[in-house]
Amino acid sequence: MLPVVPRTARRSRKMLACAALLAVQFAADPAAAQSSDWSDADLATAAALRDRALKGSSAFDHVSSLVTEVGPRPAGSAGDEAAVRWAMNRLGKLGFSAVRSQDVLVPRWIRGSAEVILLGPSPQPLVAAALGGSIGTGEEGIESQVIEVASLDALGTLPAGAVKDKIVFINERMERLRDGAGYSKTVKNRTKGASIAANLGAAALVIRSVGTSDDRFAHTGRIQYDLSAPRIPAFAIANPDADALSRQLKASKQVRLRLKSTARELPSTWSANVIGEIPGTERANEIVLLAAHLDSWDLGQGAVDDGAGVAIVVEAARLISKLERKPARTLRVVLFANEEFGVSGGQEYARLIGDELGRHVIAMEADSGVGPVWRLDSQVAPAALGSLETMRKIMPLTVEAGDNAASGGTDIGPIRDLGVPILDPMFDMTTYFDVHHTLNDTLAKVDAKVLDQTVAAYAVAAYLAATKQGDFGRLAPVPLNR
Repeated sequence: MLPVVPRTARRSRKMLACAALLAVQFAADPAAAQSSDWSDADLATAAALRDRALKGSSAFDHVSSLVTEVGPRPAGSAGDEAAVRWAMNRLGKLGFSAVRSQDVLVPRWIRGSAEVILLGPSPQPLVAAALGGSIGTGEEGIESQVIEVASLDALGTLPAGAVKDKIVFINERMERLRDGAGYSKTVKNRTKGASIAANLGAAALVIRSVGTSDDRFAHTGRIQYDLSAPRIPAFAIANPDADALSRQLKASKQVRLRLKSTARELPSTWSANVIGEIPGTERANEIVLLAAHLDSWDLGQGAVDDGAGVAIVVEAARLISKLERKPARTLRVVLFANEEFGVSGGQEYARLIGDELGRHVIAMEADSGVGPVWRLDSQVAPAALGSLETMRKIMPLTVEAGDNAASGGTDIGPIRDLGVPILDPMFDMTTYFDVHHTLNDTLAKVDAKVLDQTVAAYAVAAYLAATKQGDFGRLAPVPLNR
C-alpha cells in the first residue's frame, strides 16, 4: 500500500504533493515504503525541506560573514577570540536557543616567517611554509645537504648515519581521489616525519606539500613531535617547488638548502566551543548533534576549512527551525575550538558530557569543504541500517549508499569513542586538497549552489534523525589505552 498523508487543516497543498512524490519514489522499494521509523508527514516534510534548501539557502552568507568579519582563526589568536564572539552573536540572531560557550584550553603557536632557499650558482627561493607546531631554526638558520626519500617508509629504512646533520626531503605526491583517501596515505609525512628524521640525526625536515594543487601554494598543518625524539624544524614546499628540487637532486647529488624560520610556541590560552540548539518537542531531552570547527589555519581565510562546514550545520539547523512540523528531538549545533592543532574542543566536550552521553542519539560533522554530498556512510547499529536507506533516498541529487564503518569528523571522534553513533555524509573531495591548509583557502573557492546542495543533504539527515521513531543503537566504547 502506498503511504497516504492525512488531510488536516494544517497540511498545505505543497506538503501533500511532496508526500505523493515520495509514495511513487518508495513504491519500487517495499522496505522503504513499509518503514515504521517515520510517518508519511515526516517524510514529506523532509522532502520539502530538501527542496527549500536547493532553491537557495543563507549558507554562503554565513561563511562570507565569518571570513569577512573575522578572517583567519588559529587557535588562541585574536582571530580565534573574534570568531567565538561572531558565533555567539550569529546563533543568537538566527534564533537558536540556549546559546552558550564552553571554555577550552588551547595551545598557542606563532608561525612567524619561513624561508627555504635552493643554493647553487643561482640561488632560488622555494615557496614554503613552516609546519604547524614546528620549532624555529634560530637566527642563524640551517644550511646543509639534502637527502631525498620517496616516502616516510623509505626514510625508516635508511642506514644509521645516512642523514646525520642533513636536511631530509620527503618527496611523496598526494593522489587526487573523490573520497580524499590520498590524504591519509601521505599526511603521515607531515605528522610523523620530523621525529623519525630527528631520530636518524637529521638537522631539519622538508616535505612535498600534502595537497593536490599544481599551483605554488605551500600546505601547512599540524606535526606531532614524538617525546622520545629531538625536535627539529619542519617545512612544506609547494608541489612545483618540490618538482624543481627533485630535478636538481637528479642532476647533482650535492644539493644544499638554506632554511630559516622564526616559528615559536607560546603558553596555552583559552578559547571556547560555541553551542546553540533548536529545541525538540516530545523527545526534547534527546540530542542530534551537528558539528563543525570554528578555528582555521592562518595562511588562508579559512573559508573552505572550515567556514563552509560552520555554514552548513548552522543553516541546516536554521532551516529546520522554520518548519511548521518541528522535530521530536533537539538539534544541537556545536562549533568546536581548535580542531586543527589538537582537537581540544572535541576532547573537552567529551570530557564534560557526563549524564548527557546517553541522550546523544547520533552525531554528524561537516569538515570536508563545500561538497557536494555524494555518498552516505555511517557507524550505527546494524538494525538501524534499513532506515538510512530511506534517509538516503530523500537526500538531494543521487547520494550513493556507503558503508557502516565511518569514523565521522575529527571533532566528534571523542564522543564516537564513547559510543555515540555516527552519520557521515561524504563530500566530493576531488578538488578540496587543492586549497586545504593553503593561502588559496578563500571565499572565492566556495560555490554557493554546491553549498546549498550540501545544506539540503545535512538538513534532511538531521531532520529525519530527529524525528525517527527508534534510535540508532550504541557503539562499543573504545578503551582509553587503545
